Amino acid sequence: MTPPAPLARVPALLPVLAPALVLALWPGRAPAEVPALPETATVAADETEAESSLRLPTAPYDGQTVPTLRAEGAIRRLVWQAPLDGQGTLQVIDGLKAQLIAGGYRIAFQCAAAGCGGFDFRFATDTLPEPAMHVDLGDFRYLLAEKVRPDGTDYVSLMVSRSEERAFVQVTRVGRPEAPAPVQSTKSPDPAALPLIDAPAGPATEGTLADRLDRDGRAVLAGVDFATGASNLDGGPFPALDTLADYLRAHPGARIVLVGHTDTEGGLAGNIALSKKRAEAVRSYLVATLGVPADRVAAEGVGFLAPLASNATDSGRRENRRVEAVLDTAQ
Repeated sequence: MTPPAPLARVPALLPVLAPALVLALWPGRAPAEVPALPETATVAADETEAESSLRLPTAPYDGQTVPTLRAEGAIRRLVWQAPLDGQGTLQVIDGLKAQLIAGGYRIAFQCAAAGCGGFDFRFATDTLPEPAMHVDLGDFRYLLAEKVRPDGTDYVSLMVSRSEERAFVQVTRVGRPEAPAPVQSTKSPDPAALPLIDAPAGPATEGTLADRLDRDGRAVLAGVDFATGASNLDGGPFPALDTLADYLRAHPGARIVLVGHTDTEGGLAGNIALSKKRAEAVRSYLVATLGVPADRVAAEGVGFLAPLASNATDSGRRENRRVEAVLDTAQ
């Protein structure tokens, strides 16, 4: 075993920072880092292996076995516990899922309790034992995400469960070795101006749209603007969408995930729903108006969890109300 990378702890910046939301995956720092911890969390286990392999479930128990894939690389298993604060396992894992998608991950598989296969599935997973990690067989959720890179694939699996009052989360990461976690200041004079996660490392607005997709795997769709609380597209024209459709025609094997974003007006749940509606509006335009095959474009939303600019100013909020195209490199 090697010493784990340092853990970052995030202060309670806003009332909405419940346990599900502070699990930021820091996509702008090192790829596929384990989540930062809420201040209310207690680390129950943190184990690393420099180079090994692990079987990760990819489908529910089929009556005989649990299908898996063999992931190789540096392995980290982090378990933490925190007060539920009125949330359930669905809210906890949804916050993580949104962060993974925003970080360029593809959700390969997810399931819940009996839908996973109950007892047989749970005991086929690489879950650390009690008392560190508690799994309620009637209320647990599993998710597997992957990010394909030129030199391999990074995987993050989540097991989320609960006791009567506490959430139990195991994050397992397999892939390239982690970089040290960033040190987070707990003394900010203006918490409302702080982003919930770091801004992406590479600008999503430099170069042509095709250049950005090829270079960064993501691009802001310029000119696709929304008013606060609105999800409808006006009549256009939308040069960025024309260019995106041309890109997909020129790259017949490419798939795109459209990711909607909002400012911080309103609550998180409503903003996640609104951001997905924005992405769906763009998807509908690409499919119905520009003839892009429906199976090559997906739509997701992450609310205000991945801002490009400060939400403390009108210009920042306007910049954050956007849709990005993320290249889905998973096969």
